[in-house]
Amino acid sequence: MHSNDGFRGAMDAGMGSDSDVDALAALVADAEGVSDAARAVQIREVRVLAAAGVLAEKQAAGASEKVKAREMALRGIAAELAGVFVATDRTLQRRIDEARDLVDNFPLTMAAWEDGRIVRGHVRVIQEVGCIVPADDREDFERAAIERCEGETPNRVRGSLQMLAERMHPRTFAERHEEAAAGRCVQVRTGADGMSDLIATLPTVIADGIVDRLTRQAREIINARAQADGAGAGAGGAGSDAANDGAGSAGAERADALFAADATGDDGLVDHVGTDGSSFVGDTRTIDQVRADVFSDLLLAGSPALDPTATGDSDGTLGAIRAHVQVAVSALTLMGQDEGPADLAGRSPIDAITARQLAGNATSWDRLLTHPVTGTVLECDTYRPTAAMVRLLRARDRHCRFPGCRQPAIRCELDHTIAASHGGATHVRNLANLCKRHHDVKHHTRWRVRQLAGGTLVWTSPTGRIYREDAPPPLVTFTIARPPENSADPAGSSRPSDGRESPWRSLGPPPF
Repeated sequence: MHSNDGFRGAMDAGMGSDSDVDALAALVADAEGVSDAARAVQIREVRVLAAAGVLAEKQAAGASEKVKAREMALRGIAAELAGVFVATDRTLQRRIDEARDLVDNFPLTMAAWEDGRIVRGHVRVIQEVGCIVPADDREDFERAAIERCEGETPNRVRGSLQMLAERMHPRTFAERHEEAAAGRCVQVRTGADGMSDLIATLPTVIADGIVDRLTRQAREIINARAQADGAGAGAGGAGSDAANDGAGSAGAERADALFAADATGDDGLVDHVGTDGSSFVGDTRTIDQVRADVFSDLLLAGSPALDPTATGDSDGTLGAIRAHVQVAVSALTLMGQDEGPADLAGRSPIDAITARQLAGNATSWDRLLTHPVTGTVLECDTYRPTAAMVRLLRARDRHCRFPGCRQPAIRCELDHTIAASHGGATHVRNLANLCKRHHDVKHHTRWRVRQLAGGTLVWTSPTGRIYREDAPPPLVTFTIARPPENSADPAGSSRPSDGRESPWRSLGPPPF
């Protein structure tokens, strides 16, 4: 957990002067005009391409082989337009089909786009996700999807819209996942310059777990590298720098081969220690590069060949790092009474069978109490207050709470909205998850934030613009149980004896 205590004030360069803020405000005003103009052009382009598809169908009307005739007409029109758009006719034909589908099958989305309620990114997400929704239900899907898109970035709403579409699909997600899982595979695609892509098609929860474990192992290596560099500088001083400079390219080549065969000595034993006693001589790899190297080592050697946590001849702890995934699943799904998909936080839906298996194998899991209307997490059952606070905030936030960011909460830092040094309490009402990038933005720029009830954050930009960041509604919520109207059976009523209606009677998926 981090707070403002770790910072000593924002840097002057990051804060900027008042004149800089005025210049930024002018740029933002210009950007608004550009955005409106771009939206109008994009909509006109879609309408033109859709009209081209209608024209092709009209030209093919009455032909003996209608399908072939339409294809030929469409090819001819696409070839004509390709010269205008400076693209291939294949590309134009695909764009014509997409535009026709959007105009014909998503009319409410087009209308919302034209009204400026949503942007092109939202339109793409709605079209891509909504294609699995039956035609009879698509209008309801569009209404709910547009409402969720307003005021939110496209990458943030994709997961929510996927869950919405899955609920409306005529076949259960579990059935379709079982069929898709039968096609899991690993393949190699040869690339240029002696490189290849190793592609593993796996269930989402497995793939996300692999990436999470690789990321955390890579961070351990990079952290150990930084500590080794600091220790080397303290011990060697300027002489160490001179020694490193004298090593030249040979040292860099030695570092680049930490995971290669030339790290093996004449006796056949692997030696990861350089001439200065460090495992990180000249190691300047990025986290992506380290992640790829660890991935290779794990598959080829079973455990990372370079483990900075190893001591003596004993195994290190790097291989003990396991993947962490956060899954939200309804009680009905856990009990097998509902086959709706669960939510893999920050990613996508997963099937009910996998969710039940994860819950069954977990050493501990938490029951979340949510608000009956807003769905905001109110309480989390546990015995350890500090750990509970972390888990509650991860469950509430699900991702970084800076506007537009979707970095999963398990990779974020807890930030005091009001700095502890300024009297801010270490309480859920004063904490929120921010990724490293936006944690720094909060402390080193003129962006400001205040936290309202229910975990709502109100961000103020340097130019004074307000961005309201509501706590993301969980995809599993309590719903209000209402008695049937005009019911003659008092036993069927959900009202308590005093006549007041109970808001905590039923537990199930959110009403879509």
